[in-house]
Amino acid sequence: MIKKIEGILAATFSTYDENGSLDLSLVPKIVDKLVEDGVQGIYIGGTNGEGLSLTLEERMAIAEAYIKAIDKRILLFVHVGHSSIKSAQILAAHAQKIGADAISAVAAFYFKPSSAENLANCMAEIASAAPETPFYYYHMPAVTGVTISVLEFLKFAETKIPSLVGVKYTAHTLHEFQSCLNYKNGKYDILYGYDELLLPALSIGAKGAIGSTYSFAAPMYLKVIKLFKEGKLAEAAAIHYQCVQMIGILGKLSPIPTQKQILKLLGLDLGGCRLPLISLTDEQANEVKEYLESVDFFSNLKNAQLSNQ
Repeated sequence: MIKKIEGILAATFSTYDENGSLDLSLVPKIVDKLVEDGVQGIYIGGTNGEGLSLTLEERMAIAEAYIKAIDKRILLFVHVGHSSIKSAQILAAHAQKIGADAISAVAAFYFKPSSAENLANCMAEIASAAPETPFYYYHMPAVTGVTISVLEFLKFAETKIPSLVGVKYTAHTLHEFQSCLNYKNGKYDILYGYDELLLPALSIGAKGAIGSTYSFAAPMYLKVIKLFKEGKLAEAAAIHYQCVQMIGILGKLSPIPTQKQILKLLGLDLGGCRLPLISLTDEQANEVKEYLESVDFFSNLKNAQLSNQ
């Protein structure tokens, strides 16, 4: 089993060529950048990776590309969630076979689990296909529509999932997040998933987090964590607000295409998106650039990179 995560994992984006097919040649560039940025690991195939818009074969090919590129330098978490439990089991078994450090799964989002026990049974079926690999339940009610109490889930899951290590908790309900952190004296690794609430999460006990904007702004968040640990709360809040301002543009436009555009502005073009997502128009892309310049994002990021060296 892996130790509890302290630091951040970047939830990365899928990479496509001009025809919309996977372009796995970009994966090493992503990995090298994130290793240099200082993240603890990478989370693939989730919301930001458009995992649910990809075929099983594509998801497995992406996982293989990341395993090779990472070469054990940092951790690799593979999201294996699917509305078909059998399909999720195929992805889980594959992730274990290639040596992923952990697997994770969202709840089924068409026919949804009806109770905490039902949810635990579903996750147990998925985890059973990779019994030697640490398992994290991925809680994201805003997307799945599954609002079942995570605390209640843990009570059932701990007896049903031997490989259960923790939860990727992506919700604004910080009171429940704190309760999960403290469940049985901190038995599980509860990783926070909303980047714009990282500092509040740290203040109530979070040690690790997984997020999409960590893919391009990790130095800023790592600076927040460092300042928080040093007790420099006002300074941590100031840097955190810079992150919040940057995130503001994601709510104005489609979040995933917007983040891909930010990466493009930083020199890493990952291609477009899969339908039903659509890439930004030229006008929208220019709006992103102008907004980021107006909140000094590029200079803030550079300053954080320099201070973390």
